[in-house]
Amino acid sequence: MKFPQTLIKEDIFKCPIWLARDVPEHTLLLNKASNSYIDAAKKKSKKTIDGRNKTFGNKKDMGFVYHSTSLLEDPKFKSLQNYAGSTASNLLNEMGFDLKNYNIFITEMWVQEFSKNGGGHHSLHTHWNGHISGFYFLKGSEKTSMPVFEDPRPGNLMNLLPELDKNKNTYASSQVQYKPTPGTMIFFPSYMPHQYVVDMGYEPFRFIHFNCQAIPKGAANVVKKK
Repeated sequence: MKFPQTLIKEDIFKCPIWLARDVPEHTLLLNKASNSYIDAAKKKSKKTIDGRNKTFGNKKDMGFVYHSTSLLEDPKFKSLQNYAGSTASNLLNEMGFDLKNYNIFITEMWVQEFSKNGGGHHSLHTHWNGHISGFYFLKGSEKTSMPVFEDPRPGNLMNLLPELDKNKNTYASSQVQYKPTPGTMIFFPSYMPHQYVVDMGYEPFRFIHFNCQAIPKGAANVVKKK
C-alpha cells in the first residue's frame, strides 16, 4: 500500500505584519513637528523625576518614556492620519474582513521618546481598542530599542520545539523583531502582543504610535483621546 507522497499546504490563521518606507523629507517634517510635544512631555514629567531622584538617588531620567498628548487635532499630522486610515482599511480588506457597514477611524495617535540615559522600554502588551495598529519611527537604529512581536496563538506556545534557525522567520518562530530605522513604518493587527526591549541610551529613540478601529456606520460618535 502506497500513501500519498505530496501534501497540499494551506496557510490558515495567518498573523501578518506589513512594512513600509517613507521618504526622508516626510520623516524630517514629522520629527520637527513632534519636538514641541516631546518638550511638553518632558516638562510635565520633571516634578516626578525630581521627586524620584531626591528619594532614591540621582539617576536623572533613566528609564523614563515620554508620552505626548494626542496628535489627532494637529494639522501637521493630518496627512499621516489620512495615510494610516486608508492603509488600515486596505489591510483589513486584504485580511478578508467585510467593511461595507463600517468606517475606519484613527482613534489614537501620539509620539513617544525614550530617555537618553537609557532604561526606557515597554513590556509585552496588546491594543484591545483597535483593529490595526502601527508605528512610524522618527529616530532609531540598531543601537536603540526595537519592537519585538510575539506569536499571538496561545496554543502554539504549549508545545514549543527548538528553532532550527532563529535568524529566519519560519513557522517555528515565536518572536520577530525589527530594526527601527527613521522613516520605517510597521502596521500590524492590534491583537498581536508586542514589546520594546530596554533601550541602552546610545542614540535617540522616538516614534509615533497610532491605533485604527473599524466602527459600525451609525454608531455613537467616536471620542478622540487628547
